[in-house]
Amino acid sequence: MVITPPQASLCQKLVSQRCVRTRATASGCGTVARMDLAYCRVSTTAQDLARQIDAVRATGAAEEHIYVDKSTGANMDREGLTALLSFARPGDRINVLTLDRLGRNMRETLNLVHDLTERGVFLRTLGDKLAVDTSEPGPGTDMAIALLAMFAQMERIYMLERAAGARAAKEARGLPTGRPAKLNATTRAGAAQRIKDGAIPEQVAAELGVSRSTLYRALRKHREGAAAEPV
Repeated sequence: MVITPPQASLCQKLVSQRCVRTRATASGCGTVARMDLAYCRVSTTAQDLARQIDAVRATGAAEEHIYVDKSTGANMDREGLTALLSFARPGDRINVLTLDRLGRNMRETLNLVHDLTERGVFLRTLGDKLAVDTSEPGPGTDMAIALLAMFAQMERIYMLERAAGARAAKEARGLPTGRPAKLNATTRAGAAQRIKDGAIPEQVAAELGVSRSTLYRALRKHREGAAAEPV
């Protein structure tokens, strides 16, 4: 069949798309190249990802292939992790600093590693004392993954127990519990006055380094405090 110019253009486009993830050879598309991907996670927005990102960059992972989350590891429903798993293809390798960055739920972490293996996607940890690299399978690798997942879940349980113990001790002494307020009474009063004078809430929130919802909660607390004061 003779390929007309429009058909030829379409064929070239399709071939080009198939070659995106392959090594170039003299004959065109070559063998599939392993792409290094990376995942970094911290539990809260106040924590810093820099140490993890520096470590995974050294593997050769491109900036656009480093996926990050600032979210708890207690569940697997995370935007960055979901995007990573959607992008990964057979032969790719996911690099993490430690296995607990994937999650702190033992069963779900083991299920994830199993699913990646079934898909032909490899996993490597860079900083764990027990090295993990599923591109080199064996009993030692399986045992290391199981132990690290168990340690991660145990550490999370211990953290929750320590937090509960500290909270109970504060309650017994009549001390306030929970996170300290981001805005104290003076700051709340100042923010309320600025908005009363015509300032835009979004601008006030940005200047104070808090979200708009946090500012509104602070303003509500300020109003409640003012209403409770004796006249």
